[in-house]
Amino acid sequence: MGDFTRVTIDFQTSHLVFPTLIGGILLALGIAILVTHRQAIAGAGRYWSQTLAAMDKPRFFGTIVVTLVYFLLMVPVGDIWPNTGMGFLICSIPFVALSGLLYLQERTKSAVTALAVVAVAAPLLVWWVFAHVFFLTLP
Repeated sequence: MGDFTRVTIDFQTSHLVFPTLIGGILLALGIAILVTHRQAIAGAGRYWSQTLAAMDKPRFFGTIVVTLVYFLLMVPVGDIWPNTGMGFLICSIPFVALSGLLYLQERTKSAVTALAVVAVAAPLLVWWVFAHVFFLTLP
């Protein structure tokens, strides 16, 4: 009976409890969706072929490439100046600028200037808040 009142925590794996639980729930819900809507899913090929033919491919694939490069470079750049958040700051400025340029409808001088100000100010503000207000380190 004394074993019921004892709690042992394995700190090597305790952080994996909730991600595993959420992953299992999402998997079960995905299977439930597949089972209940199998006919609609099977007939969706035409819809997706039309959607893929009509999509803005340069923006779609450009966003994927810019995001991948952003995440791949953040840690190596941050390792140059450890525990300062410089990886986040240095990588976020071009990421915001390139993402904004991808989605800018008209690239006028004033729009690009406003985008440049936002691309510098927003990551700088986020970096400052995390580093100096919350005392959290970024990559």
